[in-house]
Amino acid sequence: MNASSFIPPMVRGVSASRLYLPTIKPAPISVFEYLCMQFSHITQQEWQQRFNDAQIYSETGEILTLHSPYIAHTQIFYYRFLEHEPHVPFKHHILFENDDLLVVDKPHFLTMSPTGQYVQETLLVRLKNETGNELLTPIHRLDRETAGVVMFSKQAESRSLYQQLFAERKVQKTYFAIAPFCAELKFPLEMKVRMEKGNPFYTMKIVDGEPNSQTQIELTEHNDAWAIYKLDPHTGKQHQLRLHLSSLGIPIKNDPFYPSLNHKDKDDFSAPLQLLAKHLVFTDPVTKQKMHFSSRHELTL
Repeated sequence: MNASSFIPPMVRGVSASRLYLPTIKPAPISVFEYLCMQFSHITQQEWQQRFNDAQIYSETGEILTLHSPYIAHTQIFYYRFLEHEPHVPFKHHILFENDDLLVVDKPHFLTMSPTGQYVQETLLVRLKNETGNELLTPIHRLDRETAGVVMFSKQAESRSLYQQLFAERKVQKTYFAIAPFCAELKFPLEMKVRMEKGNPFYTMKIVDGEPNSQTQIELTEHNDAWAIYKLDPHTGKQHQLRLHLSSLGIPIKNDPFYPSLNHKDKDDFSAPLQLLAKHLVFTDPVTKQKMHFSSRHELTL
């Protein structure tokens, strides 16, 4: 077996991560020592357990031990697991499935893919555990705080065809949001602004310059305090809808980022962001059929 042909097995819905071992002086004695140095936020006891559970592989498929030597310019495989992970008490629903696609209704508070403090409690790992399909890959993404329709590719052969749909803006996405009612604003209106990374790094900001984000906004219903807005984004910038509405003076209800940061405890699920990816419409590049998917979730005043 050569290095390029070995693929570690999926474990508890988690695919192995690949790590290149660079030249270091003085060189670590063992792979174990290097991992403890490289990932200081993970305890030595956790790494010891992963080695004891035979979850660290060489690039040729050899199961590494605590004493396996560090060999520069090789690769190893390891798995991302967390000793303590907040449980997200909301369920996803599979809306549609064929040979190429899995379309899912994502709940609020569920992160798309492993990151930070979430691995098992992510939509991708839940789906891999549920389906046994290690090839599942998100074709597009929703924020952790956003609920609604999201698509996954089931196989590598057709994946690029669906990714191209989004790259070429051939997917019609419709969102709904609850935000303050403002009688001074006249709808429908179109937001076209330039967005760049903000501070902190996980936020976005509006800056001067050529617009790179565009959203059509309509008012659908309102009372004296709140309104439901229909949002048709023509671009797909991170936090685009949240920042566009906030910049109009009507930030989405329960938004912890815009217009100002208001971090909540990781196990506080009391006030979901009132943003819903309601509809997804496109022509399937494989079957040539018109596809229309809608979330079961509803936003109500």
